[in-house]
Amino acid sequence: MSGADERFLTRNGMAARQLAALLLNHEADTRLPRLRDFAGELKVGNGTVQAGLQLLEEAGAVETRARGHLGTFLVHSDRAILWRLAGLGTLLAAMPLPYSHRYEGLATGLRAAFEQAGAPFAITFMRGASTRLGALLEGKADLVVLSRFAADRVAEEHPVELVADLGPATYVGSHGLLLRRGTPLETEGLRVAVDSSSEDLRALAARVFAGRGDVEWVEASYMQLRGLFAQGRADATVWNLDEVRDHLGPDVEVLPLDEEITRELASRNSSAVLIGRAGESPALDAVRASLDFELVTAVQGEVLRGERVPLY
Repeated sequence: MSGADERFLTRNGMAARQLAALLLNHEADTRLPRLRDFAGELKVGNGTVQAGLQLLEEAGAVETRARGHLGTFLVHSDRAILWRLAGLGTLLAAMPLPYSHRYEGLATGLRAAFEQAGAPFAITFMRGASTRLGALLEGKADLVVLSRFAADRVAEEHPVELVADLGPATYVGSHGLLLRRGTPLETEGLRVAVDSSSEDLRALAARVFAGRGDVEWVEASYMQLRGLFAQGRADATVWNLDEVRDHLGPDVEVLPLDEEITRELASRNSSAVLIGRAGESPALDAVRASLDFELVTAVQGEVLRGERVPLY
């Protein structure tokens, strides 16, 4: 280990690492908190904070300038160096399988935003919100992409917190009612395909077919739908149209969902959100402060319009 690195193992160096995480939340040309405010937050002395800031300056992580009674301002920061010195490591985000241009665009947008922020980042793809949630709670992923609807339900039962809501149509475009052509919805014993690993699809299907005790639920993934309908093993389903657009045959018709259902559930299902484990404030605060979420959605839009090649 070099002498410069060893300095970050001292008392002043440990303060510098904590300061690095805090400074990720500050933009260039903004006034920094006073030394005693930093000292109070880190529970160290003013001198230790001052020494820690000096270490960060010498490492090229920040440049500060005192402006008299106006205070000390952050002139410049290198977020990649700050991220490394803060010890936040590579963040792993768990996303749905990239079976649609919308998810490919989302992955591409997240990659672009993390690269712009200088933050180490990797993506893993997992089918099912429950699988991704499990990875987050077990510490196998740092961030998870869900619909806003699923995230709100998860937050009621698990120690997670919202990092960002990317807005409507970032998770899915729309849902629809798929019906085997020639099969009346009133058919007794209607066989309804459902992906039980998807919180969104389960809730939508339950809402659409509420009050019907004669429904036979058929477990399915989006890749199986075409075969299930073609072989007469499923009569209906409610599904994300982004998923199934290329997996339906001529024997399936797509009907719009009831307006009330769309308003109550499908709108929240359409928004993609990032969640993280509660209590991991330095990393999550750094993501909130460092990432340009408008860039994420802009890049996703470019992919959807065919103006950008997906890269993730």
